[in-house]
Amino acid sequence: MNIEEQLDLLSARSVDFINRDDLKKKLEKAAAEGRGLRIKYGADPSAPDIHLGHVVGLNKLREFQDAGHTVVFIIGDFTGMIGDPSGKSQTRKPLTKEQVTANAQSYQEQIFKILDKEKTEIRFNSEWCGEMKFDDVIRLSAHVTVAQMLARDDFSKRYAANQPISIVEFLYPLVQAYDSVMVEADLELGGTDQLFNLLLGRELQKVMGQAPQCVMTLPLIEGLDGVQKMSKSLNNYVGVDEAPRDMYGKLMSVPDVLMWKYFEFILCWPADKVAETKAKVESGELHPRAIKDMLGREVVARFIGEAEAKNASEEFTRVFAQKELPDEIPEVVLPAEELGLLSLMVQAGLCKSNGEARRLIKQGAVKINDEKITDDRAQILPADGMIIRSGKRGFAQVKIG
Repeated sequence: MNIEEQLDLLSARSVDFINRDDLKKKLEKAAAEGRGLRIKYGADPSAPDIHLGHVVGLNKLREFQDAGHTVVFIIGDFTGMIGDPSGKSQTRKPLTKEQVTANAQSYQEQIFKILDKEKTEIRFNSEWCGEMKFDDVIRLSAHVTVAQMLARDDFSKRYAANQPISIVEFLYPLVQAYDSVMVEADLELGGTDQLFNLLLGRELQKVMGQAPQCVMTLPLIEGLDGVQKMSKSLNNYVGVDEAPRDMYGKLMSVPDVLMWKYFEFILCWPADKVAETKAKVESGELHPRAIKDMLGREVVARFIGEAEAKNASEEFTRVFAQKELPDEIPEVVLPAEELGLLSLMVQAGLCKSNGEARRLIKQGAVKINDEKITDDRAQILPADGMIIRSGKRGFAQVKIG
């Protein structure tokens, strides 16, 4: 690809791009020197699982790699112990060092489902932040004003509402910006909620005598509810390491209006292909369920395999359309003695708590041997082969022991 073609490809699907002229100059200089650019992407290991929301950014990073550039993937083991306040309405609890270390390891195992390992540089920002002394922090803080920090939307709203903002949270974007200086980033990529932090990195590089990084943001993908940003804490996510049938089943529950965004940003379908398929659905030429099946199959095939995608699709049809049982049902060993329904569901691994079990029962989502149970005080005598069903995808088969 020539420079203009690279620019068109790399800027596709972005929301903020600052800016094309600067990136063009960087590309021209790098080409003349026979090297690629350094593309920075930061991730706080606040949760061990990568979900489809993360895939939006990882897809773009892979496009940069395929164009010959190096991804500098910064795992914020240091900042993870602060907690990223971006887009939050309250102070986030910091993680322990042990939590951060475990989550960081899981991140590394999952990102290479998408990224090219040979073109990825993994860095931990504790390398430089952990060595800083208090006077270093004070000198770094001198480059940013309180007014600049309060210009950030989430901070300004909390300040106006008299909600607490800790000094630690002011330091977070400054540390993220300092990461850009330390890895000499040519461009930083992030979600739209990271724009302030990315721009601060650009300003800090100028102060430190470096060429300012370009900035690119990508949209935040809504989760299964179709409203909130995909998040594990909101339980509206699809993890890239989930079981095939769970991944497929979750995608089949996505609101129809949202699946087009998944095709574009997760599967990277060209915009004209998305528009053409959407038009066929709207005209009645294609059924929405068939397209959603295509989405589920393609996502499962990408992260797990073609055979697993086919099996997941067929099992979903058998279980939900034809009202049959799945091929494999987890077995739970229980004593032959009467149990409360709430306790039974928790022991069967279908719920994490009595409260969750009670909500499912009240919603009419619990069946035993195909009989709906709506009394949360019911007493159940387990029997060999008994099938307990919870919600759309939860099954357990009892074995007496």
